[in-house]
Amino acid sequence: MVITPNTASEVIYLESDGKPMADNTKQFRWIVTIKENLEILFASQLDVFIAGDLFWYPVKDNPNIKQAPDTLVVFGRPKGDRGYYKQFEEENIPPQVVFEILSPGNTTKEMAKKLLFYQRYGVEEYYIYDPDRNELTGFLRSEDWLQEINQIYGWISPRLGIRFELTPQTLEIYRLDGYKFLTPVELDQIRTQERQAKEAALQQLQEERQRYQDLLTRLQERGIDPEQLL
Repeated sequence: MVITPNTASEVIYLESDGKPMADNTKQFRWIVTIKENLEILFASQLDVFIAGDLFWYPVKDNPNIKQAPDTLVVFGRPKGDRGYYKQFEEENIPPQVVFEILSPGNTTKEMAKKLLFYQRYGVEEYYIYDPDRNELTGFLRSEDWLQEINQIYGWISPRLGIRFELTPQTLEIYRLDGYKFLTPVELDQIRTQERQAKEAALQQLQEERQRYQDLLTRLQERGIDPEQLL
């Protein structure tokens, strides 16, 4: 009888840990706002992959080493749907920029572990925003270390080309063309206002054309040739 050795167990990479993406509505709103505005900003660049709350596996055959940034940005990888980001199947390119939005449930120990993870596995820029305290912290890679950015207010991300400003009430993020990051509701309101303005302008143009046509008709009824008035 021939005995065949057991094959190695298949490595399983989870797409979810069963935990919610956010602990509260404020944290969720910020995650969505940053992720979706970055999607808009880089919509025309097909080699920029952006995701929110997606497991990132940097090491092959070790699914225990993972992290799910609130938002991650990878330059050099194509857009498209993924269940996870397995770096070793993505030309070994790590996310260059990550964002974390704090909630009351985040502990100092947890955030320290995240910082060490991002530092070890190649993140170039790391931004942490606490919406409850309205505090922004940023880190920039210097050789093998993520060094805290001393003057974060007014800081322009080298990779993303966006500017961070803090008002007494909240964080504001601006593109270099001056457009501010807006929530989906604010973006929809702007689209609605623009559509209404276009509709109003079209209605005014149609009314002016009708008045002109009515004038031509009255002149013709009186036996006046409008072309002779030119």
